[in-house]
Amino acid sequence: MSKMLFDNLLQKKDGLIKGPFGGDIKKSLFVPKTDNAYKVYEQGVVLKNDVQFGDYYISKEHFEKSLRRFEVKSGDILMTGAGTLGKLFFVPEIHPKGVINQALLRIRLNESIITPSFFKYYFKYYIEAIISRLNGDSVIPNLPPLPIIKSTEIDIPVVPTQKSIAKVLSDLDAKIELNNRINRELEAMAKTLYDYWFVQFDFPNEQGKPYKSSGGKMVYNAELKREIPEGWEVKTIAKWIKNDKSGDWGKESEEGNYQLKVSCVRGADLNGLNGNGELKPPTRFILENNSNKLLENHDLIIEISGGSPTQSTGRLAFITEETLQRFPNPLICSNFCKALTLKEEKYLYNFVYQWNRIYDNGVLFGWEGKTSGIKNLLFESFVTNHKEAYPKSEIVEKFYDFAKPLHSQKQKNLIQNQQLSELRDWLLPMLMNGQVTVSEL
Repeated sequence: MSKMLFDNLLQKKDGLIKGPFGGDIKKSLFVPKTDNAYKVYEQGVVLKNDVQFGDYYISKEHFEKSLRRFEVKSGDILMTGAGTLGKLFFVPEIHPKGVINQALLRIRLNESIITPSFFKYYFKYYIEAIISRLNGDSVIPNLPPLPIIKSTEIDIPVVPTQKSIAKVLSDLDAKIELNNRINRELEAMAKTLYDYWFVQFDFPNEQGKPYKSSGGKMVYNAELKREIPEGWEVKTIAKWIKNDKSGDWGKESEEGNYQLKVSCVRGADLNGLNGNGELKPPTRFILENNSNKLLENHDLIIEISGGSPTQSTGRLAFITEETLQRFPNPLICSNFCKALTLKEEKYLYNFVYQWNRIYDNGVLFGWEGKTSGIKNLLFESFVTNHKEAYPKSEIVEKFYDFAKPLHSQKQKNLIQNQQLSELRDWLLPMLMNGQVTVSEL
């Protein structure tokens, strides 16, 4: 390890700079196919998806006159400088020409001292350990002034050691990403079959042929204002549901009769429960008498408060045996969510994909109210009024048998990802401060 200032890691010319407010910003739905426009790289767009870059641009004239020093080049590292801090985006070799906006910092490394692959992990350690300490808070509200960051003294191993450390950590991340890719493919398989069978109505008929395409009888339904297969019913969503369970927030620690230790799933955890983000439900303590609120295999969780102007309430997750294995405690949902139990367990995956289709089509925006500025899903009104086609049990059971092992494997992959993430995060600080060396692993 050698001590040096953070500033020494950077190329001396504009190594770490914060973007401008832009000015002369133009908006378009497509990247202009012209040399007269420069992309404004945006926090929250660039850093979530390295394919979609948003739709804000500046003119070539404005770039040349005022913003050249904020240019984004191949090999640059962009970092979030507001909101959720320390998220990094490595600019690829082929990328839209552009500049950073005010919420991003651009980092250019002195690669003779530090490698980009090592920097990715070192900066995670640096953000969490150093910047949080400078702020005097474990939650990082904002970045300290750049001069403070640049003048902070740090320890950096030699380049060969950096490469070895990065290899260990990146191998763990590569396995996590492989599992995520497998999960996306499993999800795509299940959704494709659902759409084929229950939206296009080409489920297998008695001869194993696609029902509608092979001339299966379709009947017009006046309530749905469309045709559905003969023999299918039309029911309100409430008719699918056996009962619901309200959420519980309990207490932060054991107190009086609040003795039952649980992990509490919030709206913010639903994406993570589905494998699309972080999952950090807090540990709470509830009354033993409220044990009837605990989540069980085949239960569903629906967010009933929250959302945003562009996102409705009503996000959904569901519980399987494998889901329960991801948590050290029994599960409960928070007061901002509602748990459901269906009358027929084998209708679980039909309910899930049907609800998600409704959600994705923006239907739930029309069933929201507001209390103190918070959007609330008018759940009872929606489920007792909204009607959907109710398929025959034989085809539902076939779909259940197809989807169940796919979702079981998804959850097993997420359990492994959780273990790999914990191992990576345990190793990270010890590798960075020299407590553990690569040769010892």
